Amino acid sequence: MTPITEVEGRRVALSNLEKVLYPATGFTKGEVLHYYATVAEALLPHLRDRPLSFLRYPDGPDGQVFFAKNVPPGMPEWVTSAEVPRSEGPARMVVVQDLPSLIWAANLVTEFHTPQWVIQEPEIADRLVLDLDPGVPATVVECCEVAVWLRERLAADGIEALAKTSGSKGLHLLAAVRGASSERVTEYAKQLAVEAERAMPRLVLHRMTRSLRPGKVFVDWSQNAARKTTATPYTMRARAEPTVSAPVTWEEVEACRSAETLTFSATDIAPRLQDFGDLLEPLLDAGRAGAVP
Repeated sequence: MTPITEVEGRRVALSNLEKVLYPATGFTKGEVLHYYATVAEALLPHLRDRPLSFLRYPDGPDGQVFFAKNVPPGMPEWVTSAEVPRSEGPARMVVVQDLPSLIWAANLVTEFHTPQWVIQEPEIADRLVLDLDPGVPATVVECCEVAVWLRERLAADGIEALAKTSGSKGLHLLAAVRGASSERVTEYAKQLAVEAERAMPRLVLHRMTRSLRPGKVFVDWSQNAARKTTATPYTMRARAEPTVSAPVTWEEVEACRSAETLTFSATDIAPRLQDFGDLLEPLLDAGRAGAVP
């Protein structure tokens, strides 16, 4: 029988709590749900008002992994959804606004991916993202070097960059922006990637050509497109171990000399929140958003 738990007055059905989702460490589905309940206060503001793409891995990362964008069958009526414009026609997607909805969604076993806009203004971007993806033998160490350059370049335009690990092998730079369409932000992000490649031609690549990527950091500017999404801060990833897309300080980025120092698992995040709070909280302050030139 599926256990039912009450979360802030909502009845949420939970399933297979003893199921091991991360065989490398024995991390179970119950532990995944506990993680999300623990970090909810920091995570929920980064999900709020953003339609979710789910990257589901119900049998763990070694099982079937698939994207799900539409509202799933059986979604409780109290979970928010929104009609979202798409090139092929509007679709209805999940919007996680509160703790019960978060626990319901986490029970699906999913990574959380969000766009750089909110449902109230789908035509306006309020985030800029640069996904720094290292090509072997490059690692997050090289990503950090590129990130520092990009931070300074963005600062020159009055835009404050913040960093988080991808939860995989790379690094994400995020910034709050205002007054620009997704198309304009994408153009600007591409411009930054091109400038970074010119400044560090042996290290940086702005083109997606895979044959060019070994040993370089691909600055993926394309995730600013309105149709695309990026791993949300604090989401767990479908990897061999229960890694998390974790906010990091610029001091940590500047000091990074090995990939291990910027690899964080679910058990690391609560202590980091206690020590640092939400390092990405400035993204939520509209007064700190920079204007895209």
